[in-house]
Amino acid sequence: MKRIQVVETGGPEKMQLADVPTPVPGPGQALVRIAASGVNFIDVYFRTGLYKADLPVTLGSEAAGTVEAVAPGVTEVAPGDRVAYAMARGSYAEYAVVSAAQLVKLPAHLDFPTAAAAMLQGMTAHYLTHSTFALKSGDTCLVHAAAGGAGGLIVQMAKMLGARVFGTVSTQAKAEIARSHGADEIILYSEQDFEAEVKRLTAGRGVDVVYDSVGKTTFDKSLNCLRPRGLMALFGQSSGPVPPFDPVILNAKGSLFLTRPALGHYVATREELLWRAGDVLGWLDSGKLQLRIHRTYPLADAAAAHRDLESRETAGKLLLTVP
Repeated sequence: MKRIQVVETGGPEKMQLADVPTPVPGPGQALVRIAASGVNFIDVYFRTGLYKADLPVTLGSEAAGTVEAVAPGVTEVAPGDRVAYAMARGSYAEYAVVSAAQLVKLPAHLDFPTAAAAMLQGMTAHYLTHSTFALKSGDTCLVHAAAGGAGGLIVQMAKMLGARVFGTVSTQAKAEIARSHGADEIILYSEQDFEAEVKRLTAGRGVDVVYDSVGKTTFDKSLNCLRPRGLMALFGQSSGPVPPFDPVILNAKGSLFLTRPALGHYVATREELLWRAGDVLGWLDSGKLQLRIHRTYPLADAAAAHRDLESRETAGKLLLTVP
Protein backbone atom coordinates (compact mmCIF):
# COMPACT_ATOMS: atom_id res chain seq x y z
CA MET A 1 0.00 0.00 0.00
CA LYS A 2 0.99 3.67 -0.22
CA ARG A 3 1.35 6.04 2.69
CA ILE A 4 2.79 9.48 3.42
CA GLN A 5 5.66 9.31 5.88
CA VAL A 6 8.13 11.73 7.44
CA VAL A 7 11.68 10.40 7.78
CA GLU A 8 13.10 13.66 9.16
CA THR A 9 11.20 16.62 10.55
CA GLY A 10 10.92 19.90 8.68
CA GLY A 11 8.83 21.55 5.99
CA PRO A 12 6.10 20.07 3.77
CA GLU A 13 8.78 18.76 1.40
CA LYS A 14 9.82 16.27 4.10
CA MET A 15 6.67 14.22 3.48
CA GLN A 16 7.34 11.23 1.22
CA LEU A 17 4.98 8.88 -0.60
CA ALA A 18 6.22 5.39 0.26
CA ASP A 19 5.26 1.82 -0.64
CA VAL A 20 4.97 -0.35 2.47
CA PRO A 21 3.33 -3.69 3.33
CA THR A 22 -0.39 -3.52 4.16
CA PRO A 23 -0.68 -3.95 7.94
CA VAL A 24 -2.51 -6.82 9.62
CA PRO A 25 -4.87 -6.15 12.55
CA GLY A 26 -3.68 -7.40 15.92
CA PRO A 27 -5.74 -8.14 19.03
CA GLY A 28 -8.62 -5.68 19.40
CA GLN A 29 -7.89 -4.03 16.05
CA ALA A 30 -9.50 -3.59 12.65
CA LEU A 31 -8.02 -2.91 9.23
CA VAL A 32 -9.67 0.09 7.56
CA ARG A 33 -9.47 0.83 3.84
CA ILE A 34 -9.29 4.62 3.91
CA ALA A 35 -11.41 6.71 1.57
CA ALA A 36 -10.70 10.17 3.01
CA SER A 37 -8.32 11.54 5.63
CA GLY A 38 -8.54 14.88 7.40
CA VAL A 39 -5.66 17.38 7.37
CA ASN A 40 -5.15 19.20 10.68
CA PHE A 41 -2.62 21.43 12.40
CA ILE A 42 -1.67 18.56 14.70
CA ASP A 43 -0.21 16.90 11.58
CA VAL A 44 1.93 19.98 11.00
CA TYR A 45 3.13 19.86 14.61
CA PHE A 46 4.29 16.24 14.17
CA ARG A 47 5.85 17.01 10.78
CA THR A 48 7.90 19.90 12.14
CA GLY A 49 8.88 18.10 15.34
CA LEU A 50 6.97 20.44 17.65
CA TYR A 51 5.16 17.29 18.81
CA LYS A 52 7.52 14.35 19.25
CA ALA A 53 7.12 10.98 17.53
CA ASP A 54 9.46 8.17 16.58
CA LEU A 55 10.60 8.47 12.96
CA PRO A 56 9.60 7.55 10.35
CA VAL A 57 6.09 8.67 11.24
CA THR A 58 2.93 8.46 9.18
CA LEU A 59 0.84 11.58 9.66
CA GLY A 60 -2.91 11.98 9.89
CA SER A 61 -5.17 11.55 12.91
CA GLU A 62 -8.65 11.05 11.43
CA ALA A 63 -10.23 9.22 8.52
CA ALA A 64 -13.30 7.49 7.17
CA GLY A 65 -13.50 4.29 5.16
CA THR A 66 -14.55 0.67 5.14
CA VAL A 67 -13.57 -2.12 7.52
CA GLU A 68 -11.60 -4.72 5.55
CA ALA A 69 -10.80 -7.19 8.32
CA VAL A 70 -10.96 -7.54 12.09
CA ALA A 71 -8.95 -9.52 14.60
CA PRO A 72 -10.58 -12.49 16.31
CA GLY A 73 -12.85 -11.43 19.14
CA VAL A 74 -13.57 -7.93 17.84
CA THR A 75 -17.26 -7.11 18.28
CA GLU A 76 -17.49 -3.34 17.82
CA VAL A 77 -17.32 -3.53 14.01
CA ALA A 78 -17.33 -6.10 11.22
CA PRO A 79 -15.93 -6.30 7.66
CA GLY A 80 -17.95 -4.10 5.33
CA ASP A 81 -18.93 -1.55 7.99
CA ARG A 82 -18.60 2.08 7.00
CA VAL A 83 -16.67 3.77 9.80
CA ALA A 84 -14.80 6.87 10.89
CA TYR A 85 -12.26 7.57 13.61
CA ALA A 86 -9.98 10.18 15.14
CA MET A 87 -6.99 10.23 17.50
CA ALA A 88 -5.20 7.32 15.82
CA ARG A 89 -2.13 8.56 13.96
CA GLY A 90 -1.37 7.13 10.51
CA SER A 91 -4.37 8.06 8.34
CA TYR A 92 -2.34 9.51 5.44
CA ALA A 93 -2.41 6.07 3.85
CA GLU A 94 -4.47 3.66 1.79
CA TYR A 95 -4.99 1.37 4.79
CA ALA A 96 -4.66 1.77 8.55
CA VAL A 97 -4.89 -0.54 11.53
CA VAL A 98 -7.02 1.05 14.24
CA SER A 99 -8.27 -0.05 17.63
CA ALA A 100 -11.84 -1.25 17.07
CA ALA A 101 -12.88 0.67 20.19
CA GLN A 102 -12.01 3.94 18.39
CA LEU A 103 -14.20 3.24 15.35
CA VAL A 104 -17.71 4.61 15.02
CA LYS A 105 -20.22 3.50 12.40
CA LEU A 106 -21.55 6.09 9.97
CA PRO A 107 -25.18 7.03 9.43
CA ALA A 108 -26.42 5.38 6.25
CA HIS A 109 -26.48 8.49 4.07
CA LEU A 110 -23.34 10.25 5.31
CA ASP A 111 -20.50 10.20 2.79
CA PHE A 112 -16.87 9.43 3.60
CA PRO A 113 -15.43 12.94 2.97
CA THR A 114 -17.95 14.57 5.30
CA ALA A 115 -17.37 11.96 8.00
CA ALA A 116 -13.59 12.25 7.77
CA ALA A 117 -13.79 16.03 7.88
CA ALA A 118 -16.01 15.98 10.96
CA MET A 119 -14.32 13.66 13.39
CA LEU A 120 -11.42 15.57 14.95
CA GLN A 121 -12.70 19.10 14.59
CA GLY A 122 -16.32 18.15 15.21
CA MET A 123 -15.61 16.29 18.44
CA THR A 124 -13.22 19.08 19.46
CA ALA A 125 -16.00 21.63 19.01
CA HIS A 126 -18.32 19.31 20.95
CA TYR A 127 -16.11 18.90 24.01
CA LEU A 128 -15.20 22.60 24.08
CA THR A 129 -18.82 23.78 24.01
CA HIS A 130 -20.40 20.92 25.97
CA SER A 131 -17.73 20.06 28.56
CA THR A 132 -14.68 22.34 28.83
CA PHE A 133 -17.02 25.30 29.24
CA ALA A 134 -20.55 23.95 29.02
CA LEU A 135 -22.33 26.80 27.29
CA LYS A 136 -25.92 27.65 28.12
CA SER A 137 -28.43 30.22 26.95
CA GLY A 138 -27.19 33.75 27.57
CA ASP A 139 -23.47 32.88 27.80
CA THR A 140 -20.98 34.79 25.67
CA CYS A 141 -17.97 33.34 23.85
CA LEU A 142 -15.17 34.56 21.64
CA VAL A 143 -14.18 32.16 18.85
CA HIS A 144 -10.95 32.82 16.99
CA ALA A 145 -10.67 31.69 13.34
CA ALA A 146 -14.46 31.56 13.21
CA ALA A 147 -14.49 30.79 9.48
CA GLY A 148 -12.13 27.83 9.81
CA GLY A 149 -12.92 24.16 10.15
CA ALA A 150 -12.97 23.94 13.95
CA GLY A 151 -14.05 27.54 14.45
CA GLY A 152 -17.10 27.21 12.23
CA LEU A 153 -18.25 24.12 14.08
CA ILE A 154 -17.71 25.79 17.47
CA VAL A 155 -19.81 28.75 16.33
CA GLN A 156 -22.65 26.49 15.22
CA MET A 157 -22.66 24.40 18.38
CA ALA A 158 -22.47 27.49 20.57
CA LYS A 159 -25.56 28.84 18.81
CA MET A 160 -27.35 25.50 19.31
CA LEU A 161 -26.78 26.00 23.04
CA GLY A 162 -28.09 29.56 23.03
CA ALA A 163 -24.84 31.49 23.43
CA ARG A 164 -23.97 34.89 21.99
CA VAL A 165 -20.98 34.35 19.71
CA PHE A 166 -18.18 36.78 18.81
CA GLY A 167 -16.02 35.53 15.94
CA THR A 168 -12.68 36.82 14.68
CA VAL A 169 -11.72 36.54 11.00
CA SER A 170 -9.07 38.03 8.73
CA THR A 171 -11.03 39.00 5.60
CA GLN A 172 -14.47 40.14 4.49
CA ALA A 173 -14.96 36.87 2.64
CA LYS A 174 -14.29 34.94 5.85
CA ALA A 175 -16.62 37.29 7.71
CA GLU A 176 -19.46 36.16 5.46
CA ILE A 177 -18.61 32.52 6.17
CA ALA A 178 -18.57 33.11 9.93
CA ARG A 179 -21.86 34.97 9.66
CA SER A 180 -23.38 32.04 7.78
CA HIS A 181 -22.31 29.79 10.66
CA GLY A 182 -24.40 31.97 12.97
CA ALA A 183 -21.86 34.28 14.62
CA ASP A 184 -23.63 37.25 16.19
CA GLU A 185 -20.69 39.66 16.04
CA ILE A 186 -17.88 39.53 13.48
CA ILE A 187 -14.54 41.13 14.29
CA LEU A 188 -12.17 41.70 11.37
CA TYR A 189 -8.90 41.47 13.27
CA SER A 190 -6.86 42.72 10.30
CA GLU A 191 -8.64 46.07 10.64
CA GLN A 192 -9.93 46.08 14.23
CA ASP A 193 -8.44 45.48 17.66
CA PHE A 194 -10.39 42.42 18.75
CA GLU A 195 -9.84 43.13 22.44
CA ALA A 196 -11.25 46.64 22.14
CA GLU A 197 -14.19 45.39 20.08
CA VAL A 198 -15.09 42.67 22.58
CA LYS A 199 -14.96 45.17 25.43
CA ARG A 200 -17.11 47.62 23.46
CA LEU A 201 -19.67 45.01 22.44
CA THR A 202 -19.96 43.69 26.02
CA ALA A 203 -20.06 47.15 27.63
CA GLY A 204 -16.69 46.46 29.26
CA ARG A 205 -17.69 43.17 30.90
CA GLY A 206 -15.85 40.72 28.67
CA VAL A 207 -16.92 37.26 27.54
CA ASP A 208 -17.46 34.14 29.62
CA VAL A 209 -15.08 31.98 27.57
CA VAL A 210 -12.53 32.31 24.78
CA TYR A 211 -11.94 29.38 22.41
CA ASP A 212 -8.46 30.02 21.01
CA SER A 213 -6.75 27.79 18.44
CA VAL A 214 -4.30 30.48 17.30
CA GLY A 215 -1.97 30.70 20.30
CA LYS A 216 1.01 33.02 20.33
CA THR A 217 -0.43 36.05 18.52
CA THR A 218 -3.81 36.10 20.27
CA PHE A 219 -3.12 34.77 23.76
CA ASP A 220 -2.51 37.95 25.76
CA LYS A 221 -5.41 39.88 24.29
CA SER A 222 -7.66 36.85 24.59
CA LEU A 223 -7.07 36.87 28.36
CA ASN A 224 -7.99 40.57 28.39
CA CYS A 225 -11.30 39.74 26.68
CA LEU A 226 -12.49 37.59 29.59
CA ARG A 227 -14.78 38.66 32.39
CA PRO A 228 -13.55 38.08 35.94
CA ARG A 229 -13.38 34.31 36.57
CA GLY A 230 -13.81 33.66 32.85
CA LEU A 231 -12.18 30.70 31.12
CA MET A 232 -9.58 30.58 28.38
CA ALA A 233 -9.61 27.32 26.40
CA LEU A 234 -6.36 27.26 24.42
CA PHE A 235 -6.73 24.27 22.11
CA GLY A 236 -4.23 25.03 19.34
CA GLN A 237 -1.27 27.14 18.30
CA SER A 238 -1.49 27.84 14.59
CA SER A 239 0.57 31.03 15.05
CA GLY A 240 3.13 29.31 17.29
CA PRO A 241 3.36 28.18 20.92
CA VAL A 242 2.57 30.58 23.73
CA PRO A 243 5.75 31.64 25.56
CA PRO A 244 6.12 30.82 29.27
CA PHE A 245 4.36 33.25 31.58
CA ASP A 246 3.84 33.84 35.30
CA PRO A 247 0.48 32.34 36.42
CA VAL A 248 0.03 35.36 38.71
CA ILE A 249 -1.18 37.15 35.57
CA LEU A 250 -4.38 35.10 35.78
CA ASN A 251 -5.02 36.56 39.22
CA ALA A 252 -4.27 40.11 38.11
CA LYS A 253 -6.69 39.87 35.20
CA GLY A 254 -9.59 38.67 37.33
CA SER A 255 -8.93 35.20 38.81
CA LEU A 256 -9.12 33.70 35.35
CA PHE A 257 -9.15 30.02 34.47
CA LEU A 258 -6.81 28.65 31.79
CA THR A 259 -6.94 25.18 30.28
CA ARG A 260 -4.99 23.51 27.49
CA PRO A 261 -7.33 20.64 26.60
CA ALA A 262 -6.87 17.77 24.15
CA LEU A 263 -9.49 15.62 22.46
CA GLY A 264 -7.98 12.39 23.75
CA HIS A 265 -8.89 13.28 27.32
CA TYR A 266 -12.50 13.94 26.29
CA VAL A 267 -13.02 10.63 24.46
CA ALA A 268 -11.18 8.53 27.02
CA THR A 269 -14.00 5.97 27.17
CA ARG A 270 -15.97 4.40 24.35
CA GLU A 271 -19.17 5.70 25.93
CA GLU A 272 -17.93 9.29 25.69
CA LEU A 273 -16.61 8.73 22.16
CA LEU A 274 -19.97 7.41 20.97
CA TRP A 275 -21.76 10.34 22.61
CA ARG A 276 -19.63 13.00 20.94
CA ALA A 277 -19.24 11.31 17.56
CA GLY A 278 -22.90 10.30 17.57
CA ASP A 279 -24.01 13.89 18.13
CA VAL A 280 -21.67 15.29 15.47
CA LEU A 281 -22.39 12.71 12.77
CA GLY A 282 -26.09 12.72 13.56
CA TRP A 283 -26.32 16.50 13.30
CA LEU A 284 -24.51 16.39 9.96
CA ASP A 285 -26.78 13.64 8.70
CA SER A 286 -29.91 15.58 9.68
CA GLY A 287 -28.65 18.90 8.33
CA LYS A 288 -28.62 20.55 11.76
CA LEU A 289 -24.85 21.04 11.47
CA GLN A 290 -23.13 22.32 8.34
CA LEU A 291 -19.55 21.44 7.46
CA ARG A 292 -17.49 23.34 4.92
CA ILE A 293 -14.90 21.38 2.93
CA HIS A 294 -12.49 23.90 1.45
CA ARG A 295 -10.53 21.53 -0.81
CA THR A 296 -9.61 17.90 -1.37
CA TYR A 297 -6.22 16.60 -2.56
CA PRO A 298 -4.99 13.21 -3.77
CA LEU A 299 -2.93 11.40 -1.15
CA ALA A 300 0.26 12.09 -3.12
CA ASP A 301 -0.35 15.86 -2.83
CA ALA A 302 -0.22 15.96 0.97
CA ALA A 303 2.57 18.54 0.89
CA ALA A 304 0.36 20.96 -1.06
CA ALA A 305 -2.38 20.49 1.53
CA HIS A 306 0.05 21.36 4.33
CA ARG A 307 1.27 24.48 2.51
CA ASP A 308 -2.30 25.65 2.07
CA LEU A 309 -3.18 24.92 5.70
CA GLU A 310 -0.14 26.78 7.03
CA SER A 311 -0.89 29.78 4.82
CA ARG A 312 -4.00 30.35 6.96
CA GLU A 313 -5.80 31.38 3.79
CA THR A 314 -8.21 28.45 3.86
CA ALA A 315 -11.80 28.59 5.10
CA GLY A 316 -12.98 25.15 6.04
CA LYS A 317 -11.65 21.62 6.01
CA LEU A 318 -8.83 20.17 3.91
CA LEU A 319 -8.94 16.46 2.99
CA LEU A 320 -6.75 13.84 1.36
CA THR A 321 -8.67 11.31 -0.70
CA VAL A 322 -7.79 7.80 -1.76
CA PRO A 323 -9.43 6.40 -4.94
